[in-house]
Amino acid sequence: MTEIRLHNTKTRTKEVFVPLDPQNVRMYLCGPTVYDRAHLGNARPVVVFDVLFRLLRLVYGAAHVTYVRNFTDVDDKINATARARKEAGALGTLEELIRARTEETIAWYHADMDALGALRPTLEPRATDFIGAMIAMIAGLIESGHAYAKDGHVLFRVRSYTNYGALSGRSVDDMIAGARVEVAPFKEDPMDFVLWKPSDADLPGWDSPWGRGRPGWHIECSAMSYELLGASFDIHAGGIDLQFPHHENEIAQSCCAHPEGQFARYWLHNEMLQVEGKKMSKSLGNFFTVRDLLDKGIPGEVIRFVFLQTHYTKPMDWTAEKAAQAEATLRKWRALTAGIEPAPSAAPEVIAALADDLNTAGAIAELHALASDPARLLSSAQLMGLLEPAMGAWAAAPQVDLTAHTARLSDLRAAAMVSKDFAPVDAMKAALVAAGVEVRMSKAGVELLPGAGFDAAKLPPL
Repeated sequence: MTEIRLHNTKTRTKEVFVPLDPQNVRMYLCGPTVYDRAHLGNARPVVVFDVLFRLLRLVYGAAHVTYVRNFTDVDDKINATARARKEAGALGTLEELIRARTEETIAWYHADMDALGALRPTLEPRATDFIGAMIAMIAGLIESGHAYAKDGHVLFRVRSYTNYGALSGRSVDDMIAGARVEVAPFKEDPMDFVLWKPSDADLPGWDSPWGRGRPGWHIECSAMSYELLGASFDIHAGGIDLQFPHHENEIAQSCCAHPEGQFARYWLHNEMLQVEGKKMSKSLGNFFTVRDLLDKGIPGEVIRFVFLQTHYTKPMDWTAEKAAQAEATLRKWRALTAGIEPAPSAAPEVIAALADDLNTAGAIAELHALASDPARLLSSAQLMGLLEPAMGAWAAAPQVDLTAHTARLSDLRAAAMVSKDFAPVDAMKAALVAAGVEVRMSKAGVELLPGAGFDAAKLPPL
């Protein structure tokens, strides 16, 4: 059996992955809060841990792997959208409008992640379907002295869990000194966090022993993972931005609620995403949703390929140049594998790279080396969610005839070699790039290829 090694954030070392039960391998990924479209950063953990899901299914068998990714469908931003719709005259109760909004955004999320080639998880629980389990867990924490109720709120006593901070490597006092913590009169300690909070008439709520209210964010994942995977399971994954406080709080409340279990044994965190070398933000004008890129004509397979070129533990930089290069590579591979059946198994070198802490960049290097073996290239790429038939429509689209533009640029280049004035060449090249054309010039001549975001209407006049 293939040996899988994973970098465990909990121990800060790369460890051999040994599941609790090889017949029931269990993984949990913190899913989206469904208030709007998923942005590009939201998609990175989905793609990264989809590769891990595929690898686990290969090694242990598809029937023996359970992958849970939740939907957080109770949130202040969701509430605000529903209230705005109600104030605008939408029919239905606030709860019905919230449900309609989350159904809408979940459908968007599925469509966008499907476009990236991500397999659907085994289970996709909604937080609102597990309110009873959350209330039961909170009640147990109060009974054991790890939580307390005050003013309609229930809070977790952080200092009651002696290992708090082990995941992120910080002490409670350091966290208080360096973090922005909510100061509230109902808290015994500034670091105590909310398990339950009251709801007024304008907010969704559920009856509980502490009054009508709704759960805090952290208790949701603890309750859902316990109900679906048990007190101990194998892998918990998510973005590095969730390490503190979300994952730290999950560990504390889960281990106190179910001391008989270990909660998650392996913790995997992907690093953040940048755009053209800068942090993605609306203020910088470089904030993209997945749908924004898809609507610009960048295929989901191309987005996936760009993601996989960088190891998940490293910051990833999305650039237009990477997208164009990824599209060119995928077009070449699809041409090589057109009309053939995949080999019975992926190349051992590709499997070994993925088994080494999801070394997707190394696996892609191995794919390049398989160009002389198209059947094995196809099966190996498909293990990574690439070159799937259902994702290839973009590559099968009619090719644009750029012969005239190629001839024109070649003529300008030839003239420039004599006059030494390359301004006309540079001007036409810039216009072609602006139209989404990949321009390749070498001693052999000029080659033009439609690239990511190609728009024939923007081609320069001849």
